[in-house]
Amino acid sequence: MDYRAKLKDKRVLASLALVFSSLLLTAVSGSALDQFKISGDDKNKEVQKSKAGYSERTSSLAEQQNKSEYSEEISQLSEMEYYVTQQNGTEPSFENQYYDHKQPGIYVDVVSGEPLFSSKHKFDSGTGWPAFYKPLEPENLITRKDKGPLGVRTEVASKEARSHLGHIFQDGPDDKTGLRYCINSAALEFIPAEDLEEKGYGQYSSMFETENSTQEEQQ
Repeated sequence: MDYRAKLKDKRVLASLALVFSSLLLTAVSGSALDQFKISGDDKNKEVQKSKAGYSERTSSLAEQQNKSEYSEEISQLSEMEYYVTQQNGTEPSFENQYYDHKQPGIYVDVVSGEPLFSSKHKFDSGTGWPAFYKPLEPENLITRKDKGPLGVRTEVASKEARSHLGHIFQDGPDDKTGLRYCINSAALEFIPAEDLEEKGYGQYSSMFETENSTQEEQQ
């Protein structure tokens, strides 16, 4: 089955569950708001706080729902893959699978298989982690503010599985996008160009036709 067909089935089930849960939270939040017996600015502040809390709970619920859809895949992750994707970890620089990987193909989420990046957009950042100046499928990524000891950074995660991937920085190639998607190898699975059709990613094969032809001529 094609990757997109499998993802569509998962999305239908996830959407139904999320709608039900959201309706339940709305009812609960509505009851909570009815309990406020204050007036003026204080009341407005309490209402805003309640709305903010509802928004956070809904976001958290959506993330939990997304992850629950991939519980089996998550259970099969290696220790490093789990640490990176589920615990927002960072693998060692220069000691990971793809930092200097140059084979043509695409990189997908190790949990969900979502297409994320292409070798066409990969560059050597000198940092010891895989770097891309743009994603293959921007709609498959989400960004979040990451407040930590290094300051506020922009975290990038996969949309469907909510896997932590890495961070985005503004020190990428000036002649491209100027961005650097600094990604953990442990969050990625590589699909070689010659295996795209077989693995259900045939829509990307045309990106590498010239490279495949060159390789065949050299053999």
